[in-house]
Amino acid sequence: MALGIALSSPSLRAAEDLADLLAPVLGKHGVPALGCAVIVDGEVAGIGASGVRKRGEETKVTINDQWHVGSCTKAMTATLLAKEVDEGSVAWATTMADAFPDLRGKLDETAGRITVEQLLQHRAGLPAGPSPDLWRRLFSYPGIDPEARTEVALELLAKPPEAEPGTRFLYSNAGYMIAGAVLERLGDKRPWEKRMREDLFQPLGMKDSGFGPPGNKDSVSQPWGHPAGGGAAAFADNPSSLGPAGTVYATLRDWAKFACLHLGEGRPLLTKGRLRELHTPSGDHALGWVVTARPWAPGPVLTHNGSNTMWYCVAWLAPEAKFGVLVVCNDGGGAKACDDAAAACIRRFRAQREP
Repeated sequence: MALGIALSSPSLRAAEDLADLLAPVLGKHGVPALGCAVIVDGEVAGIGASGVRKRGEETKVTINDQWHVGSCTKAMTATLLAKEVDEGSVAWATTMADAFPDLRGKLDETAGRITVEQLLQHRAGLPAGPSPDLWRRLFSYPGIDPEARTEVALELLAKPPEAEPGTRFLYSNAGYMIAGAVLERLGDKRPWEKRMREDLFQPLGMKDSGFGPPGNKDSVSQPWGHPAGGGAAAFADNPSSLGPAGTVYATLRDWAKFACLHLGEGRPLLTKGRLRELHTPSGDHALGWVVTARPWAPGPVLTHNGSNTMWYCVAWLAPEAKFGVLVVCNDGGGAKACDDAAAACIRRFRAQREP
């Protein structure tokens, strides 16, 4: 993430074709494919895709293809919880003891004091993931995903956290799995995936988004992921119960609709005050976002990357400039390619706005 350089969803009016911008980056880094979208004043001002869906195949990627966004899912989970905070069904200060009353007698006292906000800021003191034994079982878990997430919560909250809650940054996928389990205890107790579809995707018009690897294993109807280092394509993902931490796929335009929400330009799903809370950092991490500064934008810049080791993506959003860049790659080793593509987008579109 070291890149240095209207109340409507992104319209379908003509956007600049950025395939020419991506092609040299693709050639330089040798990844199978890249895609990008540039948002200006709530509109997709540029969009492009270059490369192939699967290494060894000739089918080209398109601007309508679906891409796995990995940990950029975290901002979506945080947004769902912000919506519940707006509706009064949970608070940022809600503790794990209150969120899981049926587990209260089984929770460590300190772990029980962890708050929802601390989970989303990676300041709960939790490890990166479940124990190795539980992680292995999650790949073929006999129950449903909400049960798996509850088991993760019980395993990690039954023992003292690795740090006093609120005192240290410890990046934790498990923390977001537990945040998903918190959501699943609220109201009508819908699973996280159903909440995502009904409370986020549908209101924002993200009709081409879903979970796990896009497409299917019997065709090249969508891009395939590739492990870093030039490995063969694989139709695979992390356990589905990891969902709240990182299993969403989306088209570039769908992801742009979500990005516009956080630029303050999309369909108004949250109050402005709640958006500010999502973007307010503790250290450099807010709720689902890293908050930083860059010379090409006034004010704070929101960023995050995502990878399940077979895909890579990065988002850069500058709310005060009403400007954003989204870049996707179907290769787990695509970090440098995505950074170069993002830098090229920023140079092209921000230079146009200089006096």
